[in-house]
Amino acid sequence: MKEFSQFIRSRRSIRDFKPDPIQRELLEAVLEDAKWSPSWSNTHPYFLAIAEGEKLTAIKNELLELFDIAYPAVVGSKWKKFKLFFTRPGWPDGDYRTYFKYPARLQKFRIATGKALYDFLKIERGDAKAKELQWRKNYEFFNAPCVVFVFVHGKMREYSILDAGIYLQSFMLAAEAHGLGTCAQGTLATWAGPIRKHFEIPEDYKLIVGVSVGYKSDAAINTFNAGRRDLDLSF
Repeated sequence: MKEFSQFIRSRRSIRDFKPDPIQRELLEAVLEDAKWSPSWSNTHPYFLAIAEGEKLTAIKNELLELFDIAYPAVVGSKWKKFKLFFTRPGWPDGDYRTYFKYPARLQKFRIATGKALYDFLKIERGDAKAKELQWRKNYEFFNAPCVVFVFVHGKMREYSILDAGIYLQSFMLAAEAHGLGTCAQGTLATWAGPIRKHFEIPEDYKLIVGVSVGYKSDAAINTFNAGRRDLDLSF
């Protein structure tokens, strides 16, 4: 139990990967372990679209193009936001909104984590360009050689999302146990078009998250630890 506790606390979100491809046997071993996650009536109401090699490069380039169009509007004036809305190129086409206002009580935790990350990276508060480049790295998948895009069945409502969350925990821990790193990135669901373009996604499935997977580099950012706040609970 002590080893398990140490292991589950050792996992980190990896933000710098080696470019080395993952051997297919290794990736299949991780997927085989993760499939034992519990789900509602054993339905496993999610679909995985796994991108590697040329397909991953194509998706990356398309997402970066959309990001470069949209970012100035996201951080800019209301006029730029209206212009993005009416001209449409770069406007998010995801199945779920990934950019929204957090509840006030939770927003403070989001801000604290973001500040801790930028402090770790030595990005000054007013350095807009450095922040943009760091955000852009999300759509470069932090150089990961593999990304698993997770779709959930829309007709299973919130329970497909619950099951997908359970699966993601199993997948990320299995990857860690097999010597791989992961980073779950909700922002990769901002644009679904480039992913749907390169895969045959079953009807009724909605993109919820992308997970970058690969071998961890020695970059210091991979040691970043935001810690965990106390849970909201009652006995």
